[in-house]
Amino acid sequence: MATENPPGRQLGRCGRLLQDVMAALGLSPELIDLPPSDDLEDPCIVRGSTGAGARTVYLHGHFDVVPAQSPAQFQPARGDGRIVGRGAADMKGGLVSMLYGAAAARDLGLLGGGRIVLHLVPDEETGGLAGSRHLGRAGLIDPHAVAMATAEPTGGVVWHASRGAITLRVDVGGRPAHVGQAHLGVNAFELMTRIAEPLTELAHELRLRRTRYQLESDEARGSMLVVGGASGSGAGFNVVPGTAWFSVDGRFNPEDDLDEELSRLTAAIEDAASHADADVTVQVLQRQPSAATDERHPTAVALARCVEAVEGARPRFQLCPGVLETRWYAQLGVPAYAYGPGRLDVSHGPDEYVDEAAIRRCAAVYALFAAELLMDGSGARGD
Repeated sequence: MATENPPGRQLGRCGRLLQDVMAALGLSPELIDLPPSDDLEDPCIVRGSTGAGARTVYLHGHFDVVPAQSPAQFQPARGDGRIVGRGAADMKGGLVSMLYGAAAARDLGLLGGGRIVLHLVPDEETGGLAGSRHLGRAGLIDPHAVAMATAEPTGGVVWHASRGAITLRVDVGGRPAHVGQAHLGVNAFELMTRIAEPLTELAHELRLRRTRYQLESDEARGSMLVVGGASGSGAGFNVVPGTAWFSVDGRFNPEDDLDEELSRLTAAIEDAASHADADVTVQVLQRQPSAATDERHPTAVALARCVEAVEGARPRFQLCPGVLETRWYAQLGVPAYAYGPGRLDVSHGPDEYVDEAAIRRCAAVYALFAAELLMDGSGARGD
């Protein structure tokens, strides 16, 4: 199903399909309609559960996907033990692991006196403000829950921490004029390049930082900033551009203070605009905090044991290079992790896939994780 986001197509249709699947598995689904938001089509959350009791483990996932490079990517192909198509790794394959992991935990009597609650949300790829944020605001996340896991494509590692995010749109004003009278205009594109230049210097400086958290490579341990990932200007090739804009998108390590980084970015923009005598407007499109749970936490140790039992080796704990929906739980004090069957290096690409065997193994990990935390409470967090 082509749940591309942006713009957010077929979200309601996908939500109803997931509701039907959860009902067939006996997971007591509830469809929560969300208020209209931007271009999202019938946004909704699908919430389900199995078991009963005071202790709760959350399994959280998203059913929106990034836009495809080709419409053919929405025609899934199955062969050689793989499912190929947009969203297979990030993270519809992970949703299958969650659903069947929860059902298996129930059928095998692994829930003890606790329960698994599933949250399937529609807009992770554009920040989660319509879906996941609603969970917290509506009181649907129990701050006393034992743990949360999300099925992001971690490729065999556990992401126990994630970066914070800042996204800006910088609009630059000029004065349009015909190319034959260019001297009467003020070129907003030229001003834009002058304003962006000090930000590119800042991007190189940020990459030299080093987080204490582990990543795949040392070069990836700096905070990241992309200047001009999206941009635009002008009305035509023969007109001096009267307006221009560009994006600034950053991923900041947990050690960084987002308020300080936002102030630093806006100050650099305003200073460059002042020197260029340019009229500039800065919009903050996203400001999302980082999240982290200590890998020595009892729930992290329990998750590592479960992965080792299924995969035959203990997983590495690493920092996710981007942002994670774990933050909505971690900021309430719930230990939160990402572990899923997909691989990050193929996610969002033209040949995205997930191994079917990995889906099954991940479902087993989720079932065992619930058993570790719910059967006797030995993995429950201590405050």
